[in-house]
Amino acid sequence: MTKKGLMFSAVPALGFMGVFPMKGYRRLAAAILGVALLGVLLASCGSQSPTASPAQTATSAPTVGPTPTTPPEPTQLTTNQATTAPTAPTPTGPLDTPRQTEVPIPTATPVPTPQPIPTRLAETDSQLMMAPTPTAMPAAEAQSATLSGLSPRSTDSYVLSTGGTDTVNDAPYDATFFKHYGVNPFIDTEDDHLSTFAMDVDTASYTVMRRIIQDGYLPDPEAVRVEEFVNFFEHGYEPPKDDVFSIHIEGSPSPFGGNSHWLMRVGLQGHVIAAEERKDASLIFVIDVSGSMAREDRLGLVKRSLGLLVDELRPMDQVGIVVYGSQGRVLLEPTSGANKEAIMEAVNALSPDGATNAAEGLVLGYKMAVKEVQSERITRVILLSDGVANVGNTGSGSILNLIKGYVEEGVTLSTVGFGMGNYNDILMEQLANDGNGTYAYVDTLSEARRIFVENLTGTLQVIALDSKIQVDFNPEVVSRYRLLGYENRRVADQDFRNDAVDAGEVGAGHSVTALYELKLHEGESGSLATVFIRYQDPDTREVTELSRNFDRTQLRQRFEDSSPRFQLAAAVAEYAEILRESYWAQGGSLEDVLTVAERVQGLLVEDSDVAEFVGLVVQARLIGSRG
Repeated sequence: MTKKGLMFSAVPALGFMGVFPMKGYRRLAAAILGVALLGVLLASCGSQSPTASPAQTATSAPTVGPTPTTPPEPTQLTTNQATTAPTAPTPTGPLDTPRQTEVPIPTATPVPTPQPIPTRLAETDSQLMMAPTPTAMPAAEAQSATLSGLSPRSTDSYVLSTGGTDTVNDAPYDATFFKHYGVNPFIDTEDDHLSTFAMDVDTASYTVMRRIIQDGYLPDPEAVRVEEFVNFFEHGYEPPKDDVFSIHIEGSPSPFGGNSHWLMRVGLQGHVIAAEERKDASLIFVIDVSGSMAREDRLGLVKRSLGLLVDELRPMDQVGIVVYGSQGRVLLEPTSGANKEAIMEAVNALSPDGATNAAEGLVLGYKMAVKEVQSERITRVILLSDGVANVGNTGSGSILNLIKGYVEEGVTLSTVGFGMGNYNDILMEQLANDGNGTYAYVDTLSEARRIFVENLTGTLQVIALDSKIQVDFNPEVVSRYRLLGYENRRVADQDFRNDAVDAGEVGAGHSVTALYELKLHEGESGSLATVFIRYQDPDTREVTELSRNFDRTQLRQRFEDSSPRFQLAAAVAEYAEILRESYWAQGGSLEDVLTVAERVQGLLVEDSDVAEFVGLVVQARLIGSRG
């Protein structure tokens, strides 16, 4: 072909690009155009050689398709960036090596269609939570699995929003942000025999995972917080008789990674308050009505969730509503719970519009809440949002600076997340932590019912402020220990009795569970550990400290002899460790988790959450095998 002919052959490609507006077709058209133009260049350069051998032609053919690039690692976290995972801890000795269990590599065989996951969800939830399972994924994604064959991942954590509906690099969710807080290492008791952290009752990480798994993907490792997985479940602890908390400790050999490690569970059960005995509440809802909320699983689910809550209100309760899009505005002044029609009229009037000025909405909400503060009354701001803030103050630090004074006046802030894709988990969690509240994520109407109906008293009424746990391990019995989770709830050992240090808030009837992996000295007996807890009374600010000792003789000698709820906690924690690609679970497998989970399901047949968990493990394994 002549140079003139080659040049004319590029013209149809230009028209081809204009015909197809979709990104994928434009890429194809661009590739065709690139081939044609390169042909012109080659023809010009090769005029002395009018013909070429097939081998030469094959060598000179360009590669069609985008060239993968490695994103730069962000140096500072913002609301439109996600942090990168730190490198795994450097082993310092034979006890610091990850499990040596052989990791099976899944083969590239066709995957059967996953069966529906057993759930506790109502029929009406299905349209909100189920999305078609992708039939294909990018080759680069498929090759990225590094642990137990797990792929594809739910997001590329470095991806920024394109401003459109297409996601970047074919990721299932665009602009979804999580933060990696690292993974706790093993600690030698001779170096530090104290483990100290703030209590945490958040559950958002588990329900975010559930949403992503049921969409047909695996969560990013950064999205997994082990403690929130474990604390999602009921652990069956006996409530306290006279104190605010009861302390429960149990231990056995670990079923994962061979027989070299032991597991110890520290469980706390908070005082239960009957629904009719809870304090009257002033609830100020700050609701995101920006354009990003214009989906059924966002603002639609917000409306239905609030409908459940309104049914639970008492006449002495008060509800106010502030909304924000490009600007914040008051939609409903504090209104008696007896006037349910007026409250629901405001709820039904919610409609999406504009950008997202979260800071202005929160400030308006706090100003309204401060007017409602009374000594014998609960006053709480509840943020309902996807966590995106793109107008005004957009970072969690700047937003918290605006509301800091209101927090000190006794108004707590809880956050409830909705939606996936264009979702900021980082902001939602940090606002709740610093606002002395809790963080939950609603993926279904059943989850909304759990938060706003079944656990309403615990959601609203705080029984302990600045609550901390310190475990003192006996170096003569315990060689090393590792806390599973709570990486972003660490407290310096010396600050355990420093009551000026902010810690965790616990609601009525809530439980807190922490798991430790232990390496014990052979043959040594005696006290294994002493658990201390310290908290403030929310009304009087009186400080109380409780403790309980745990002896080595109290360890179960077989994992199968431990309680069913202990076995459940072990399985859930291992599942989380594998999903977050923990350095210490490199030999872990979802098959081993499933073995334990199915046994527990047989022991706890009436617990629908356990049945659902088994289904999630099964589906995660199937998704992983696609890699």
